[in-house]
Amino acid sequence: MRVDFSVFRQSLLEWFKREKRSLPWRTHPSLYGTVVSEFMLQQTQVETVLPYYANWLVTFPDFESLAKAGEAEVVKNWEGLGYYTRARNLHKLAKSICESGTPKTFDEWLNRPGIGPYSAAAISSIAQNIPEPVIDGNVIRVLCRINNDNLPIRSSTDGRKRLLPLARDLIDPDHPGDFNEAIMELGATVCRKSRPSCLLCPVKDHCQASACGNESSIPVIVRRATTRTSSSRLWLVRDDQILLHIYPEDAPRLAGLAELPQINVPKGIAPILKRTRGISTELITESIFLLDLNHPESIRCQDLDDSKWVPIHSLSTISLSGPHRRWIEALLRENLDSNIKPPRD
Repeated sequence: MRVDFSVFRQSLLEWFKREKRSLPWRTHPSLYGTVVSEFMLQQTQVETVLPYYANWLVTFPDFESLAKAGEAEVVKNWEGLGYYTRARNLHKLAKSICESGTPKTFDEWLNRPGIGPYSAAAISSIAQNIPEPVIDGNVIRVLCRINNDNLPIRSSTDGRKRLLPLARDLIDPDHPGDFNEAIMELGATVCRKSRPSCLLCPVKDHCQASACGNESSIPVIVRRATTRTSSSRLWLVRDDQILLHIYPEDAPRLAGLAELPQINVPKGIAPILKRTRGISTELITESIFLLDLNHPESIRCQDLDDSKWVPIHSLSTISLSGPHRRWIEALLRENLDSNIKPPRD
């Protein structure tokens, strides 16, 4: 089956015009809105992003206001979205644009903070009409099914390198932004990972995988092995204050954020709360313990040296990692008290 590029483009764009979701960065398009949405949508679903996007544009309506903000304020407004490096890179990008001007080409975008091939293609095509194809997970799935490509894909870099020639053939040179949004929308809503809606697909006639009945088994993604780790956390509250660990500004992932302190706990002590969460390919089991640090069985660790007492009424003003804020709020509702008085200054 040979793909007729012009017919494929027309069919896809007509479908997109009819069926595209109404999203704020589409209904009120701007370069700044496109940049913010692309940073927020990395590894995060649209439904989660929507309220954050709306609040962000109220607080930081343009590159200038974002560039002038302090990093702590930027991270605070990102709280709950996770992957905080995105917020810091977006902040750096805003400063770069205010200092050096707006990039005009795909390659110029690549030279800016936090911008990789996908982001450069998405921003330049959607906001500047530059014909550079985007290749994310949804697009990889669509392209592999079109070609009935069942060769293993071991990374996003591997997938982009292999599928870039086809993506460049398919993209509409006159409407690259609409085309890129359309093919991503197709992967997100119709050409899904499981139970693809082939009967509703506007480009079904161009799909070799559908013709062969292989659509559910393509693409073949080689998943990295999941690593399992565990962490013990301390619950220490007294006199309306809670002990929190504040990550230093040079911490690689959680700089400036607060979490419950990690502590080494002897075996045989039961946690008051236990939760498991995933970050990328890491599965973390976190157990929270109510301990008296003056008890001889309690073992201190390095986290406590960088911890401080924070008034409970001030928790809304500091940046907590999303899971820890939820756990703290749940434990506060239980009114657990460790009966340990905070140290005097």
